Amino acid sequence: MISRRGVLSAGAAGSAALGLAACSGGSGGSDPTDTEANADKTITLWIMQGTNAKTDEYVDAITKAFKDKTGATLKVEVQPWDGAHDKFVTAMSGGTGPDVAEVGTTWVPEFADAGGLDPLTKDVDEAGIGDGLVQGLVDAGTLDDELYGMPWYAGVRSILADRKILEDAGVTEQPGSWDDLLSMIETLKEKNPDIIPFPVAGGSIFAGMPFVWGAGGDIASESGGTWKATINSTESVEGITWYTDLALKHDASTAAASSWLETDSLAAFQQGKVAMFITGSWVPATIKADDEELFKRLVAFTIPAKDKAVAPSFLGGSLLCRFTETEEPELAFELIKLMSTGEFATQWAKDTNYFPGEQKALDQVVADGDDLTKVFAQQMTEGGTTVPVTPAWGQIEGKKTLSTLFSDVLGGTKPQQAADAAATEMDKIFGG
Repeated sequence: MISRRGVLSAGAAGSAALGLAACSGGSGGSDPTDTEANADKTITLWIMQGTNAKTDEYVDAITKAFKDKTGATLKVEVQPWDGAHDKFVTAMSGGTGPDVAEVGTTWVPEFADAGGLDPLTKDVDEAGIGDGLVQGLVDAGTLDDELYGMPWYAGVRSILADRKILEDAGVTEQPGSWDDLLSMIETLKEKNPDIIPFPVAGGSIFAGMPFVWGAGGDIASESGGTWKATINSTESVEGITWYTDLALKHDASTAAASSWLETDSLAAFQQGKVAMFITGSWVPATIKADDEELFKRLVAFTIPAKDKAVAPSFLGGSLLCRFTETEEPELAFELIKLMSTGEFATQWAKDTNYFPGEQKALDQVVADGDDLTKVFAQQMTEGGTTVPVTPAWGQIEGKKTLSTLFSDVLGGTKPQQAADAAATEMDKIFGG
């Protein structure tokens, strides 16, 4: 087993044992709203580059609001996603990290286990905001019954389609099952053989996983603190088989898609070559910016499970974390609370076309949103799920274990054989 506070994964290349400087609570008990006492204090925040086209506006607003509320200065540093994981590792091992940072959901268990993040459970409970958070994001930020990442924003994948292509084929209804989805695909193929009905993107695990989850399968299961792969279970293999058979037996896709990423599916869709595809809730805004006419034709459907209209779909996004080396834990949490609840949670969501992590803010975004927003929100609230919440996940992700599984099956490997190989690799990682 990988022991708690033992290892930080050093990217896809492997892992390195690191001794972390855990010195949280340097001024424990201070009042975060005592503006005079906090006048000479500075809190550093790292947020990721590229998520919000209006980052500068948001930073200006949150900096002013934080100053007004606490008296402290907020220093914001915008970090590129590329290389961010290893930058966090280096900063934590050297005690040079920020007070607060945006951290991707799949990184939080790894960083928390290594001792780089402070637990937030007590702070959240005392603030009375624990019951109003989106549960899927809470799950992603929780390790050993402690919350280490405050839900900030999230995205989920559903099906996006060109309404005109669907209307011309006479298929416009939400699929209520796998059978319904296959019927739509078969009709699209028959009515318009020049269109790719439904690309099976081998490079996108989160396009394929809803079918594993929708069959009752899973990536792995935990018992007594030990994780074991279940991607090769009967249910999981059924989902893998059904999804890949769309390409291999039903001619719903194209051979080139066996290595496609979601961006490749989007490009083909924008070129009019694809009728519908699995993509993220943030993508309609991208299409709108590029092609207003195509945007007006968009329609969304939830990804169906085997026998119902909503399958589990990966709820990805970012959490706000307090780092152990902060000398101002109360001020750091005050910033986290300010960003993740109320008007600033809603503002970030509207700026980015992601969903907020606070249920009240999510409800407001949905109420103000269009039909596309409502479909993605339904997928998120009824089916939002996460990958195994374990420090080992970073290594599994880095090795591309699941994307290799899907691409191997699309290349001709038997689903059970590919799943067994993936399970063997995962169990070695789980075993440390």
